Amino acid sequence: MNANFDPALCRDHLGRLMNEESTLLGQLEAQLLREYQLLTDNDVDGLDAAGHTRQACVSQLLKVEDERLALCRMLGKPADLKGIEALLAWCDPQAQLLPALRECSERATRCREQNVKNGILVSARLQRVSGLLGMLADNGADKQAYGRTGTTGSSAPRAGRLLSASA
Repeated sequence: MNANFDPALCRDHLGRLMNEESTLLGQLEAQLLREYQLLTDNDVDGLDAAGHTRQACVSQLLKVEDERLALCRMLGKPADLKGIEALLAWCDPQAQLLPALRECSERATRCREQNVKNGILVSARLQRVSGLLGMLADNGADKQAYGRTGTTGSSAPRAGRLLSASA
């Protein structure tokens, strides 16, 4: 490790970054939950504004990540998870930052899960809209909507029985 860098300063810097990341992940999680509600409420205007807010939060998270990876590189460690683990082993041998690291990991997992849940809802809505548009579009395919004669698309009228409730 770089002899010119104090392990205690490194630990303090990583601790500050983890606290900032945890706060931002909490904000992102709350934002993703709000977006889910906006999706279920079909609030298009609210979703537009929420998307901008989410993107700003993600940008801040990326800046924190960049700063942490730059610290790894500055101290001669790879800019990946192994590098961060090596950095923590050097500057935090008593594992004081372990609770903060776990909290960040748990919040990131919840964000990822909520984002997947939101994506599933968006995908289902898009499939529904696509299906409705497909029914309305005249592309020469056999339609599933009924025409003037009471038959679907290109199918010819068929003989059948008329069923009645009164008999």
